[in-house]
Amino acid sequence: MPSTAQRHPTLFQSYAERAEQPTNAPLATYLLRLIHIKRTNLCVSADVNTTTELLRVAEEVGDHICVLKTHADIIDDFGDKTVRGLNEISRRKKFLVFEDRKFGDIGSTLQQQYTRGPLAIVRWASIVNAALFPGPAVITALAEAAQKAIAAHNTSVSTSISASPAVSIVDSGVDDESLAGDDDGPANVSEIEEEDDDEDERKSRKQSVVSVSTTISTKTEAMSPQPPLRPSLSRETTQESSESDDDSDPLAQLAELGPPPFYRSLLLLAQMSSADNLFTPEYTSACVHHARQNQNFVVGFIAQRSLNEKEGDNFITMTPGVQLSAGGDAMGQQYNTPRKVIGDGGADIIIVGRGILKAEDRGKAAFEYRKQGWKAYDERIRAGRKKR
Repeated sequence: MPSTAQRHPTLFQSYAERAEQPTNAPLATYLLRLIHIKRTNLCVSADVNTTTELLRVAEEVGDHICVLKTHADIIDDFGDKTVRGLNEISRRKKFLVFEDRKFGDIGSTLQQQYTRGPLAIVRWASIVNAALFPGPAVITALAEAAQKAIAAHNTSVSTSISASPAVSIVDSGVDDESLAGDDDGPANVSEIEEEDDDEDERKSRKQSVVSVSTTISTKTEAMSPQPPLRPSLSRETTQESSESDDDSDPLAQLAELGPPPFYRSLLLLAQMSSADNLFTPEYTSACVHHARQNQNFVVGFIAQRSLNEKEGDNFITMTPGVQLSAGGDAMGQQYNTPRKVIGDGGADIIIVGRGILKAEDRGKAAFEYRKQGWKAYDERIRAGRKKR
């Protein structure tokens, strides 16, 4: 269990209860509801190198995750096919996409990294992350870019250009009789030529008319998830929600939850799982401070434990370096178990990479991590409620 210093109320509230806090960013509310309904606090890190393999991983583990973490810049053939595939699978299997970009540059540069180039991350990733070492402007710069993306998403412009058709002899005003003459003989040739010259000029003017039509259509993007919470997610009926003893239909609830809001969100890289990293306690505290100043955009942290400390804190902590048994690798990565991360550290979401990617049956491995992560959460909630 978390230490006394870490006994923040969010450690003992269900995901559903936390989803109801009015200060949540729209995507935080959606993610907490999704976790509760789908009963999974698992994020899989899809560190693969081709679109085919990325989509295969998403398909195999999608039913068991709440978030899929990507590294788009290691996908050799990243492109529209990648984006379309991720969007389709994430909608169908109900999970969010988190691009582990670790932004860390001056504002104008990272805005372009976020919105432009072959990755154009803002188009397809609901969540990104950033390090705070360049300063808090990384938060405001990314938030501004995200808002502009919403505006562009909500406005479409179409322009059509057409020229008037050539004037036919029928529309020219010159009838057959004037061309054929009367019974006494042909019409006066000079009169016909003069009429022809006038008509040619008139037709030329008509043909030079170009019609330009521009249509601007707008739509209002839902800035919070729709529809409202079902009764089964309300505070009165979630006191034992982690047990999921109710007879509600999760598939129906997921369908009712709908797609995630287009509004983008940010995780701050507050702590790392690698050995001898240089993330000091002072740096971590600065991350928390600036997150509190930007709760409409910062939904939480990449960290080794929950960083919720003050009243009103409701940040989501995602913890990497999780395996079913503790240990480490030759590259300095330190692994912790779901129980250690969720139960002792108070984290909300476990991030698993090689433990699932290298499994012979990825779906089965994902199911096992999902089960262990949820069990650790359930035990934490139960223990906390017994102490109340």
